[in-house]
Amino acid sequence: QVQLVESGGGLVQDGGSLRLSCAASGSVSTINSMGWYRQAPGKERELVASITSSGGTNYADSVRGRFTISRDNAKNTAYLQMNGLKPEDTAVYYCNGRDIWYSARNYWGQGTQVTVSS
Repeated sequence: QVQLVESGGGLVQDGGSLRLSCAASGSVSTINSMGWYRQAPGKERELVASITSSGGTNYADSVRGRFTISRDNAKNTAYLQMNGLKPEDTAVYYCNGRDIWYSARNYWGQGTQVTVSS
């Protein structure tokens, strides 16, 4: 089992910045990809960004160029730096850790609220 704990959400004005953190514990050697998803009210959960253990990244078109995902393997922590935030970025952000080769190993954090005011 892997436990994921997010932190860093909050309220920010249009154009502001926030950094989310996701600390992994437990059987962390079983996951090789970490990512951030978000879910706005009335919408489906969507991928925001992901990063593999070797550093390969993937971004949603809506955040590319504004958000940066990174990870510190020594600390088992992933980060999402969010710049140029827009009201449409308002959502609950969830950390995800998974084994890309074994779908049963798929873990979620509890979520952290990000609210961008106009």
